Amino acid sequence: MMTRTKTIFIAGVIILCHFAASGSLPADSILGEYTSEEIDDVKWWTRFGDPMLDSLVRIVQERNYDLAIAAKRIDIAREGVRSARAGYYPQIDISGGWTRNRAAGAIEGRDVPAAVTSYWNAGATMRWEVDVFGKIRASVRQSQSELRVSRAEYASVMVSLQAQIATAYVNLRTYQAEMKIAENHTENQLKVVHITEARHKAGLASMLDVAQAKTVYYSTVASIPLLETSIRSTINSIAVLLGEQPSNLYAMLGTPRPMPDHAQMVPKNVPLDLICRRPDVVAARQSVASAADALGIARKDYLPTLSLNGSIGTSAHNGSDLFSKNSFAYTVAPTLSWTLFDGFARRSATAEAKLRLESEMDSYNQTVLTAVGEADNAVSAYSNELEYMKSLEEVVNQSNEAQNLSLDLYKRGLSAFSNVVDAQLNLLEYQNSLVVAKGDAIVSLINLYKAVGGGWINDIE
Repeated sequence: MMTRTKTIFIAGVIILCHFAASGSLPADSILGEYTSEEIDDVKWWTRFGDPMLDSLVRIVQERNYDLAIAAKRIDIAREGVRSARAGYYPQIDISGGWTRNRAAGAIEGRDVPAAVTSYWNAGATMRWEVDVFGKIRASVRQSQSELRVSRAEYASVMVSLQAQIATAYVNLRTYQAEMKIAENHTENQLKVVHITEARHKAGLASMLDVAQAKTVYYSTVASIPLLETSIRSTINSIAVLLGEQPSNLYAMLGTPRPMPDHAQMVPKNVPLDLICRRPDVVAARQSVASAADALGIARKDYLPTLSLNGSIGTSAHNGSDLFSKNSFAYTVAPTLSWTLFDGFARRSATAEAKLRLESEMDSYNQTVLTAVGEADNAVSAYSNELEYMKSLEEVVNQSNEAQNLSLDLYKRGLSAFSNVVDAQLNLLEYQNSLVVAKGDAIVSLINLYKAVGGGWINDIE
């Protein structure tokens, strides 16, 4: 019962995704079957409104080695299709040469002389397997499925690289925003240090206030080198993706810029037909088709093979007589061959192909379920990050107000300096949290684009 239910479920998912890809279901995605040109047209990253990100994505598509490897696999698969199609045509060989034979006469008797012959020959042979039972057609279909797999894998690498470069870029801008916050705080905290020192000289504050103010100041200063390390390592990771030397990118990426726009319209629920257009889902579906064709080929090995063999040639003792009337010879031999017993090799090959098909179906089913989960997680994460940011913005506003009030009260001698310390640390923490939340929201949005294969149209509900 479990096996039957599982088979029905897998078949249902395959049928739904097949119709979604062919257009029988409403197709809300930009992507269909994939080529490099079609993937390039799905420029989801441009919705962030960041020209620098646009440039980085363009460069990664031109120079990344993983993408170049995937493109070569398409070429290899395309040649495989051509090789399979060659089975439709006859195989023709030509030959020519000169032969000299000496036969021992002693085989016939002691005094029989040896016989010496020499002659020239030229000819052609032809073998053509007539595709009566469709074995060659099945081989061509299988190679075409493998070509579609390689194209989908190329698209998957493309979308993955776009998401990787976008995520690395967002991380870079997040670290730079944190650096800017740290630098601003060090300036303000240094002013507070001077205030405590002046009050201490005037006898209005203890040295404890000065020590606490310097502790806050130097702790913020100490965070800057760590942020510089994160910025540099992120630029280095971007350089690897771009196939560039990191030194070539420091001038371009080292200057802080605003973070990309995090506010975008996203679908509340991602439809199945959009999920089924993901490159990895398309690749898994085509792998199922390839395995099914391989099973068909294995089963066709049980059927006989009809081939047409023929040869034509000429032989003569003298080269000048090669094309005389009596030198020509030909053979025509239609042949029907049928293997009756092969030690159960065909049965094992068929069982192997069937198991491979079942394995590819399980893999496809798992890919679809994973894709659905990733899309749902990305939508949920993005939505929750936006709510978190709204709350954090209010927290930052109130924390900033608390810092100003605590410092004002301290300067008037109406509040302990510990309140100023708490307010400074809280404001720094909350501002950093807000920046990180913005970065996380953009990354969640990038993950959503990746989860749906690159994008969606704006009217998805």
